[in-house]
Amino acid sequence: MRATQYHLDLVADEVALRVLGGAGFRIVSEESGVTGSGEFTVVVDPIDGSTNCDRGVPFYATSLAVLRGEELVAGLVMNQADGTVFEAQKTSGATRDGVPIGVSAQTIVEESIMSFSGLPSRHLGWAQSRSMGAASLEICLVADGSFDVYCVANRSSLNPWDYLAGLLILREAGGVAGDYLGEELETSASVVRHPLFCSTRELLAFMIGAGQV
Repeated sequence: MRATQYHLDLVADEVALRVLGGAGFRIVSEESGVTGSGEFTVVVDPIDGSTNCDRGVPFYATSLAVLRGEELVAGLVMNQADGTVFEAQKTSGATRDGVPIGVSAQTIVEESIMSFSGLPSRHLGWAQSRSMGAASLEICLVADGSFDVYCVANRSSLNPWDYLAGLLILREAGGVAGDYLGEELETSASVVRHPLFCSTRELLAFMIGAGQV
């Protein structure tokens, strides 16, 4: 058990490995690394927002992203606190509890609501900001129009299990994503990335141009 793990992480991981492994998937888990083999890989964060879960904050999720090779083809994020489910298949759109969702049409930073992983070191003029502690869900809130931007801040970073499912859900909802360092986001490797997720290309261009806050 690592210092950053909770017992709840290990319990959730054991269940995920048993179910996904039994279905014949190769698994890449935040908690236990790579297990099994197969055409399809599931990148899983058994509990995204473990501290929220441990402290009773009702904002934590299970995140599952399916890749064929290195191509992201399906994603599911479930808020385990209230049962809300975000889903997407490539080229098939995105849903929240079965209802189609779409990003906001916001293009103006000064009118945007932004959410962050990490604490921004400077203010770029956004209207309001949030930091809610569960990346996969926060990306989904950009996908359904609740937020306009979600990104890392002040040298923060994310791993693929934090964002992959949300990435596909965002794209299928009409949103766009990038990386501050220009790195590829679709990967099952255990690497760090510096991503940002936006409702419109205008916001993405502004944030990339401004550099990591």
